Amino acid sequence: MILDELHSLLDPRVLALIDAHTGDDPAAFAMRFHGRGDLPVRAMAEQIACRKKAAVKLPSLSLFPLLYTRLGLEQASGERAAEWKVSLMKGHRAIDLTGGLGIDTLFLARRFGEVVSCERSEALARLAEANRRTMGIANVETRIGDSEALLDGYAADSFDWVLVDPARREHGGRSAGLSASSPDVVLLHDLMLRKARRVCIKASPALEISGLEAQLPALSTVIAVSVAGECKEVLLLLDREHEAGRTPEVRAVCLGEATFEIASFGDEPPARVVAETPSAWLYEPDAAIIKARLTGELARQLHLEFLNRTVDYLTSARLVERFPGRSFRIEAYRSFRPKSFRKELAELGITNAAIQRRDFPLSVEELRKRYKIGESSERFLFFTKDALGDLVWLSCRKP
Repeated sequence: MILDELHSLLDPRVLALIDAHTGDDPAAFAMRFHGRGDLPVRAMAEQIACRKKAAVKLPSLSLFPLLYTRLGLEQASGERAAEWKVSLMKGHRAIDLTGGLGIDTLFLARRFGEVVSCERSEALARLAEANRRTMGIANVETRIGDSEALLDGYAADSFDWVLVDPARREHGGRSAGLSASSPDVVLLHDLMLRKARRVCIKASPALEISGLEAQLPALSTVIAVSVAGECKEVLLLLDREHEAGRTPEVRAVCLGEATFEIASFGDEPPARVVAETPSAWLYEPDAAIIKARLTGELARQLHLEFLNRTVDYLTSARLVERFPGRSFRIEAYRSFRPKSFRKELAELGITNAAIQRRDFPLSVEELRKRYKIGESSERFLFFTKDALGDLVWLSCRKP
């Protein structure tokens, strides 16, 4: 989005038309108003499309007639994750080095007396400003320019917290590495900690979490955050007073109907207890727990056993209520024999199933094609290895 386009969208007549047609199909809207030189039709259709996505991603914020960009909305934190993330922070003054669409800034403004929002793009910064006016938020100062230069201009200890959500796009693709991000938070490590005692870095959910303290000496906590079972982000918390060389705490936070949290217990993970054979129930932990490598700690706390030594499937004889992840009742458990598998499926009356595989040589697509298995949301087939490393499969249903 460019400034001229933003200015045209802020015309009260244009805003009223967008509000009136929010429920329309964006393509149908564009077709209906095609040729109207007095209206920014393409930009209006984009706003209608974005509002539909925002209703899911930002349910309470979307009750306000806010403006978006497609990329800004895609990159912005979801409302549930943003609200939880900001709940970790407190103080009087915070700075958001990567303002973007301004979603994190909106939540920071509820927690801090003063917030500074930095954004390189003037058009995006002004759009975020317009949204804050719409919501009646007046405690945010907008700064436009390079975030590193802007931060360097502040005195030491100007802030209680620094928040940064670096862009992870590189040469048209996506990169999970910290040094490939923009801004480079590894290079900014010391500068950020001079300006604030604490820093929160929102990193990619694909980030490899081991060994990060070598790049970020003040790293005190690593938190994998999921929403509705999908890992959305990895938060890296820096603390100026963190003892160098001390292993960071690792946590997983699962945001669903309820919030489940689990943390590392000591420097060494619990020993992996493997079942000789699966019991009555199969469990797949939430993606945040797997990302944080805390399945062993979860198994220890809930008295569960692993199916094998390589994957994060768990089993037990009893049903664990409100398990943080997915639970399945095991109906059949057999060795995987390629030549007889089709016959076994027929004997069990299995023609359709959801398929999942871990540490198994055939892909989901190969299994479907080779054995003619259709889609289903009622039955689940899991393909993996047993305690001895032999190939097995399980037929399951949800409780």
